[in-house]
Amino acid sequence: MGGEFTPPATHYRLGEADQGFYVEFLAPRHGSGFKRGGKRDATMAKAGVTAQKLRYVDLLLTHPWELMLDGRHDLPVTRPVTVLLANPVSFIVQKLLIQKDREVHKQAQGVLYIHDTLELFPVADLKAEWHDHVRPMLAPSTPTELDRIRTAKFGTVTDVIRAAARIPQDRLLRPDTMKATCAYGLERTFGSE
Repeated sequence: MGGEFTPPATHYRLGEADQGFYVEFLAPRHGSGFKRGGKRDATMAKAGVTAQKLRYVDLLLTHPWELMLDGRHDLPVTRPVTVLLANPVSFIVQKLLIQKDREVHKQAQGVLYIHDTLELFPVADLKAEWHDHVRPMLAPSTPTELDRIRTAKFGTVTDVIRAAARIPQDRLLRPDTMKATCAYGLERTFGSE
């Protein structure tokens, strides 16, 4: 269990606490994010698991990738299981849209995730995913909102970008390079050309 919410969100870890793989559960958050009594509406419990509520979580289910997990590669599964993964463009769009609602350390983490996703996947593939699958599923005003967000977040080096560059322990990232990578990758992915 983790987080400052009541009830706290459920996290499952495999491996060392700081180094290993972990799973967290998410559910869509609608409305203001507050309950009638003024308490935050941040988590929900279902079937013994407490999920953190986030805006735009449904985007992560837009054109998901299917991954078959089986006994190969030392995975502890007794029979093959198909897992749906958010495609990288839906992942980036969701991270951009929730930035303003997140705490500063979570914003920095989101910037690092966006940066690493842009470095991992070819821009041409991201652009095709955006135009063919993700953009058609969005409200007409969302691409304009994304343009505004990406320009505001990655127009200059900010404290959030500096904090994001300090997160990785296994590599040295420069804030100016991180900003430039994100600005370029996002423009090439979501831009009109």
